[in-house]
Amino acid sequence: QAQLVESGGGLVQAGGSLRLSCAASGRTFSTYVMGWFRQVPGKEREFVAVISRAGSITYYDDSVKGRFTISRDNAKNTVYLQMNSLKPEDTAAYYCAVRSGGGASTRAADYDYWGQGTQVTVSS
Repeated sequence: QAQLVESGGGLVQAGGSLRLSCAASGRTFSTYVMGWFRQVPGKEREFVAVISRAGSITYYDDSVKGRFTISRDNAKNTVYLQMNSLKPEDTAAYYCAVRSGGGASTRAADYDYWGQGTQVTVSS
């Protein structure tokens, strides 16, 4: 069972940048597909980005493509989300998630373990 801890959220002005980190416990991090999702109150959790086990394949939602970058360091059991050119509509709680079996997916239901979330607020 994986345990995930996100960090790096905060308040930033529009156009600014933040880097989220997600540290995972356990020795099998390199076997996990890792995803980032976000959620605002009253709405469903939505896909942001996903990265393959070796980090060679990434995929992004169209709303963040070209502005966000997902990466991972398997030696540190950590996945990152670099967020640039932030917009007020990026305001949400951001969650990292583990998919222990199968390939990359944009569906939240395909992920097995979740972090507690970190809040990102972008002011206009």
